[in-house]
Amino acid sequence: MSEDKKIAFKRGIIDGIPIALGYMAVSFTFGIEAVKGGLSILQSTLLSLTNLTSAGQFAGLGVIMASASYIEMAFTQLIINLRYCLMSCSLSQKLDTKYPFFHRFIMSYGITDEIFGICSARPKKLSPYYCYGAICVASPGWALGTFLGALSGSILPARILSALGVALYGMFIAIIIPPAKENKIIRGLVIISMIASLLFKYLPILNKISSGFTIIILTILIAGIAAFLFPIEEDAKNER
Repeated sequence: MSEDKKIAFKRGIIDGIPIALGYMAVSFTFGIEAVKGGLSILQSTLLSLTNLTSAGQFAGLGVIMASASYIEMAFTQLIINLRYCLMSCSLSQKLDTKYPFFHRFIMSYGITDEIFGICSARPKKLSPYYCYGAICVASPGWALGTFLGALSGSILPARILSALGVALYGMFIAIIIPPAKENKIIRGLVIISMIASLLFKYLPILNKISSGFTIIILTILIAGIAAFLFPIEEDAKNER
């Protein structure tokens, strides 16, 4: 491995450590719920290793507990995780063109909201080895949290479990705030996104749309309008 790749990989590990710690707190709750739902400790841990998505896992657990069909499970996962297709497409444009195509397939395993955030924030072109470094600590962190939660069962009081359940939202805020403070356009888009999300949640007809499709619709509309109104200058593109 070249020196540049080693540096990118180590940088990814460093940036991925806070994500891994946050994942452990959130997946701890999932581990407890998975065991309550009838899964074994091994099954719960394997689920977290092979399906790295909090919303998808919690929704999938609900489908399992309801004894629903495989078709319903597949459809549920497709809707909830469609946003990762958009994230992967976005990162593929940022990926340095000197790397072979197969890196995109390897990276796709670990593209979560948080890893997408730190990869998108990287200056210039993205090295896949930076992404690998982040995934190498984030994915085990999620699985370890699930394992510990499944092992603990229902020992912890409900108040602590409730507090752990909001940890994921804290990570989202930590990703959004820094770029929003530096760029007024991003700040405005964040505010617009929040308002639009509220409208989709509470307005009649709009609140009938599933959360997965809501994310897709808002992402395409808001990102598309922003790209049209505030295009990146050619010089800025060349710098990246």
